[in-house]
Amino acid sequence: MVTTSDPACATAHGDLPPDHGPRTLVAVFETPVAEHLIRFAADLGYRTVLVEPQPRLLAGTPKPHGDQTVASVTAAGLDPHTDVVITDHDRPELGTMLRDALDSKARWIGVMGAKRHTAPHIEALKDLGVDDEDIARVHRPIGLNIGSKTPAEIALATLAGLIADRNRRPGGFAF
Repeated sequence: MVTTSDPACATAHGDLPPDHGPRTLVAVFETPVAEHLIRFAADLGYRTVLVEPQPRLLAGTPKPHGDQTVASVTAAGLDPHTDVVITDHDRPELGTMLRDALDSKARWIGVMGAKRHTAPHIEALKDLGVDDEDIARVHRPIGLNIGSKTPAEIALATLAGLIADRNRRPGGFAF
């Protein structure tokens, strides 16, 4: 086995455990993308939380629901190490979930949705009295632009974007 004094190389070779620091991924709403986000995020060292306000949507075939499942964003324990991803922009609870996330100390908040579609979160937040400065904190679209189409690809692009943002990198192939 080759050893190296460079900690990044030693981690990549499995000689040192990764030091992620504390980080949490909160996926809001039970969706196929949320399932992949939670699964992939756990492998990347995140503590994971699924927020689903409608318990009936959690019934049925067992699915990976992360480290914790809660009914509200406030119950998810958002802190400065938390990234929040809203995985369905058509749910009636969209505005409430975003407002509560914006009222927290979450590091990053984003809503899935393509640029070519309207951004329903803006009107939902304005209807709840959220000011423009807070609304501007919501990222949309989310993830790296890799042409994602499937739930797994969307989750991968989202997590890659979050990691790039945490590491203060632009993403892509530019180093």
